[in-house]
Amino acid sequence: VQLVESGGGLVQPGGSLRLSCAASGFTFGSYDMSWFRQASGKGREFVATIRWNGSMRHYADSVKGRFTISRDDAKNTVSLQMNSLKPEDTAVYYCVARLIHDTSSKDPSDYDYWGQGTQVTVSS
Repeated sequence: VQLVESGGGLVQPGGSLRLSCAASGFTFGSYDMSWFRQASGKGREFVATIRWNGSMRHYADSVKGRFTISRDDAKNTVSLQMNSLKPEDTAVYYCVARLIHDTSSKDPSDYDYWGQGTQVTVSS
């Protein structure tokens, strides 16, 4: 199983970045896909999730209206479009996968697979 994130980097406040995650080694269409983040010295924080069939998306209040999660099952990829970035968005961003359940989850311990993370730094 592999989840490989890309697209992180340094951006000024108010700027945009698009993170991508390439998945392999499991049946992508049977998994909810999410993004979590971890700022230096803090715990892992839920950012966004998209259900296995794309039917529902949920976002943390802190990113609602600024971030958009999407998936492409033909390419086994999930993306996170981040607009109007703020310094408090600075963190390592992780792509994660969870086998289908009745409901989605914001608890990192519920997830089956994690990527290695990509650094996002928002600073002037």
